[in-house]
Amino acid sequence: MPLQFNPALKDMPVYQPGRPIEEVAREVGLSAADIIKLASNENPLGPSPLAIAAMSKVLGQLHLYPDGNAFHLKAKLAGKLGLEPTNIILGNGSNEIIEFVGHALMTPGVDVVVSDYCFAVYPIVTRLFGANLISVPALELGHDIPAMLRAITPQTRVVFVANPNNPTGTLASREHVVRLINDVPDHVLLVMDEAYIEFLNDTVDLVPFVRQARPNLLLMRTFSKIYGLAGLRLGYGLGAPGLIAAFEKVRQPFNINALIQAGALAALDDDTHLKMTRKNNSAGLHFFESSFRRLRLAYVPSSANFMLVKVGDGSRVFAELQKLGVITRPMAGYRLPEWLRISMGTPAENVRCLDALCSVLGMETK
Repeated sequence: MPLQFNPALKDMPVYQPGRPIEEVAREVGLSAADIIKLASNENPLGPSPLAIAAMSKVLGQLHLYPDGNAFHLKAKLAGKLGLEPTNIILGNGSNEIIEFVGHALMTPGVDVVVSDYCFAVYPIVTRLFGANLISVPALELGHDIPAMLRAITPQTRVVFVANPNNPTGTLASREHVVRLINDVPDHVLLVMDEAYIEFLNDTVDLVPFVRQARPNLLLMRTFSKIYGLAGLRLGYGLGAPGLIAAFEKVRQPFNINALIQAGALAALDDDTHLKMTRKNNSAGLHFFESSFRRLRLAYVPSSANFMLVKVGDGSRVFAELQKLGVITRPMAGYRLPEWLRISMGTPAENVRCLDALCSVLGMETK
């Protein structure tokens, strides 16, 4: 083509999301109602009912631009977390927060440190901005925090750690996380991606470190997972006011629409929905763990709302499951070709998924 594209695009992979139900239904010749999706770590209980009610009330105002600063949502988040609104940046999903980090800190010649089997968007954004990706070998499919600290050099500008990690579900220890925060050099931004933090019963609370105004720490969280609002896209970052102010300079105006602002405000009050989601998720993890042990299938114990299971030819099993109306996530793109990632569904969906998996693998369900 005569157009001269950004050279960074030449070898950049394209993020592949979980396949939508409607697309799979057309492909395999099933009704969309006969397909279950356990591929994208979504909340199987759906959105908060309070959020749905709140969003319905603003439908008649969609001809107006939303509040560009999301004043009320920031204030409510700040109040719940014991922070100030100046500690909060909102993004169109956490992915946009990752892009803010790229705009603010990544340039050609600097290094970005990640772990093997990290969230796919970290390497994509790193390459987009021309920075060098330093991938540290994983330890039992999880982060080797001491090795990641040793990988930091004067050229390093960003370190990404997802805890719990996607796609492996592994959890770094409290000791290692605190050590990482305390030992990361001042010239390096530590990004702790906590998209699945609400599913944990016991974890190190990193918000007090933000209250200390540490200039090189960013926490990322999302409304896509436990709050069940993935379709509207809302993530947020927590950091020192100076860091947040830098991100505000690269944020697009009106990046958070009116519907999600109203829905998120209401979802923050829906403790019943959160408790039901946690209970359902815990039951799902127990169901699959006990089933995989009984079937002698290797799996990775998970601290999130999904689980990795070793099935042999992951791509084949994924395709065969689709024919049975079950969408999972193959892991070949993460260099784990023998594994599938299964999101926790409702109890009925989990049973159907296990039955289909046993059918494809030629195993007895019971």
